[in-house]
Amino acid sequence: MPDSDDATFRAAVSAQVAGFLDSMAPRLEPLGADAARLLAEARTATAGGKRLRAAFCWWGYRAVRPDVVDETALLRACASLELLHASALVHDDYMDASDTRRGHPAAHRALEAEHRAAGWSGPPERYGAAGAILLGDLLLSWSDEMLRRCGLPAEQVGAALDVLDLCRTEVIAGQFLDISVQARGLEDVAEAMTVLRYKSAKYSVEQPLHLGAALAGADTATQDALGAFGLPLGEAFQLRDDLLGVFGDPAVTGKPAGDDLVEGKQTVLVALALDGLAAAGRTADRDELAASLGRPHDAATLRHLQELIVDSGAEAQVEEAITGLVTHADAALDRAGLDETATAALRALGAAATSRTA
Repeated sequence: MPDSDDATFRAAVSAQVAGFLDSMAPRLEPLGADAARLLAEARTATAGGKRLRAAFCWWGYRAVRPDVVDETALLRACASLELLHASALVHDDYMDASDTRRGHPAAHRALEAEHRAAGWSGPPERYGAAGAILLGDLLLSWSDEMLRRCGLPAEQVGAALDVLDLCRTEVIAGQFLDISVQARGLEDVAEAMTVLRYKSAKYSVEQPLHLGAALAGADTATQDALGAFGLPLGEAFQLRDDLLGVFGDPAVTGKPAGDDLVEGKQTVLVALALDGLAAAGRTADRDELAASLGRPHDAATLRHLQELIVDSGAEAQVEEAITGLVTHADAALDRAGLDETATAALRALGAAATSRTA
């Protein structure tokens, strides 16, 4: 069984992703070497990762229908979410001007470097940007196609596609809200939580659960029960990500130290830190932290900014919020009355997702 352990499941999902990309190669072959480079970047963008979205989809199905009739088809459906995730990451890295992803050059940087090395005409940065946008669009399209062609009955796939439609709308609109908040320079905790919820939390946990349950033929009550578990857990997941974006070890996260600060992300952690410093009468420190967002910093400056966030009480507040959200999610799971094996797996998956170091 692919869920016998995390590594086995991840390998099974990765095999489905790789197999799907292999099936796209003949389509792109007539376009020549440029399309081959695009496919190579798609392979890089989809490689690695924790496969959490696929796992939540798998256990959303198993919570409703414990016995899997067509394991390969279900794995393929779950794996389609990893293409959606890769699309979001490719676009997000370009919009945030990130240099790396999982220890490798971000897609726009890799394509930019190819342009520069080949000595082609025009700005390398523009080529990298255009290539990343198109790569993200292609991965988004392929996520839909992979789900439609997963091999499960059409009625179940149709219900899951409805979930995917909503998921894509929410994550794209959430991303636009994110860049708008950053452009306005707002540091409002409530607005930061809205960004967190729609840009990441819902599509990371809640919607994968709903998609898996839809594939299993779940009724509205079961979907509501899964949502009551999935939404707070997704919020806790993203809050953990916010902490790692400031305090994470680059050797583990694959991203530079303090990357969220350098990229100027208006996260809940940052919003709480600014509020905490202002409430403590530390106006100069608050202004220093606000002015530091979106600028490169040396190691000593980053350590100082991290200390300001800790001193503000924001780190402790976010840790407390994560604990509270996980407790709330687990209580909802207890009330749901789902399959016992799936319930235990979802609880363990939630704990791993919210206590991770990468």
